[in-house]
Formats: sequence, C-alpha cells, structure tokens
Amino acid sequence: MICSIVEGRIPAHRIYEDDDCLAFLDIHPGATGHTLLVPKAHVSRVEDLSSEQARALFSALHRILAPIRDAVGADATTIGVNNGPGSGQEIPHVHIHIIPRRRGDRGGIIQSLGPGGRADLAETAEKIRAKMTAD
Repeated sequence: MICSIVEGRIPAHRIYEDDDCLAFLDIHPGATGHTLLVPKAHVSRVEDLSSEQARALFSALHRILAPIRDAVGADATTIGVNNGPGSGQEIPHVHIHIIPRRRGDRGGIIQSLGPGGRADLAETAEKIRAKMTAD
C-alpha cells in the first residue's frame, strides 16, 4: 500500500517529498496532522535501511516536525515506529508516525505500550552488547 502511494497509484495528502522520502497525512489519524514519513524505497524494518536511507529519513523528519506541530497548534509531537509484526506493524514498509500532541490530550506515553521488563537490567545490557559485537 505504501509503495502504491509513493508511486502515485493511491492518492494521498502529501505534505513533503524529496528524492528519498515522502510524508503524507495518515487516513486513520490519532490526532489532527498525524503524518506518516516513509522512505521511497521498499524496506520493511528500520535495521534494513542503508545508512544513507536512514540519514535521509531522519533528515526529512527533522525538517517537517516543527511545521506539522505549528500548523495544527500543537505544543509537542510523539514520534513512533512500529518495527516488525510483533510491534503492531501492519504494513511491512518502514514508516514513522508523527502525531501532534498537547498536554492533557489523553494520548499517553510510549512507555505505556509495553509490558515493562526491568527484571535484570545488567543481564539484559550484557546480552545486547554481546549481540552487537557478534555482528
């Protein structure tokens, strides 16, 4: 579906576009101005982006945040990525949600999404470091 929007086969309310990225309004918004920012290349997970694609995506994110927030009169944004089916990613194409927020809007915080997991921080940190050096 996202590839069809990028290619222009499905209409969208585009707000930003460059050679590498496209940003358009979400058709199921969590708030007015809820925007999806996507790489034009079909990539399913953030870790599969090339370094160049990641730089382009986050450069575009940096560029569009304030205009989105200001256009809808929000004082903040929540930026989120569902990265893989287990996270709730329904469309297998990297997309960053930019959701304008206001204090007291009852939107909640990102940390409220997960089950927690503070059982053994030292052990978890060691496992992550081991995986990073193994690659």
